[in-house]
Amino acid sequence: MTSRSCFRTLAIGAWLLTSTASALAAQCGTGTFESWLDDFKKEAATKGISQNAIQAGLAGVTQDKAILARDHSQQVFSQTFEQFSGRMVPPRLNRGSDMMKRYGSVLSRIEEAYGVPGEILVAIWGLETDFGVNTGKFPTIRSLATLAYDCRRSDMFKAELMDALRIVERGDLPPQEMRGAWAGEIGQTQFMPSSYIKFAVDFDGNGKRDLLHNVPDVLASTANYLKSYGWKKGKGWEPGSENFAVIQQWNKSEVYAKTIGYFATQLAKAP
Repeated sequence: MTSRSCFRTLAIGAWLLTSTASALAAQCGTGTFESWLDDFKKEAATKGISQNAIQAGLAGVTQDKAILARDHSQQVFSQTFEQFSGRMVPPRLNRGSDMMKRYGSVLSRIEEAYGVPGEILVAIWGLETDFGVNTGKFPTIRSLATLAYDCRRSDMFKAELMDALRIVERGDLPPQEMRGAWAGEIGQTQFMPSSYIKFAVDFDGNGKRDLLHNVPDVLASTANYLKSYGWKKGKGWEPGSENFAVIQQWNKSEVYAKTIGYFATQLAKAP
């Protein structure tokens, strides 16, 4: 897990509660966490999630006060592009170049399918999790349930928790393997569950969209995300371009987006 979590969670902090929960909905912060979870299970069932998935995903889930402490103590990110890129890119450049070679044929097929060059995908992969080495240790469903019960951004995290159960239901990942960043990001390029549901693809055709263990699925799903936001095949990604704006849909921070582009450019120049 890398500093993207800092950027992403700052963006998460901008969410506002915009709707009133229905009478059937689990009410944040009222009663015990256990009673809230019981109400959430009923709400999930009304939304078509199977009892098997609900039981598998939520059995024994408890609140994690450490997650709330992290959420309530987020700090403003203040590094410049020069500071951030200088810290993140040089130590990952050689391995990134190796990954370009190791997965060259996969990346070529992905670019043919989605139009996104391998340099961009490998740069994102390296910045997010050191190429899958540091995907995070927090149980995803427990983190999301904790944040959904808290009233700061309850609607957002309830929706993400529903989508986490849908990932379980369709058989992509078992709940015990769903571990990631503290705010619910999961996989080698750190998808929130809603993005996992929308953009994850089974690129190797094994019947599962596995963004934790399956590198072709990880890279193709990341490309699908970018294509869905308007990536222009064959175009550059310099700041001010249409593709740079797409990178900012991945992460709205200009510093982070510029670092992705810079890393990708360095990979393109590598022998």
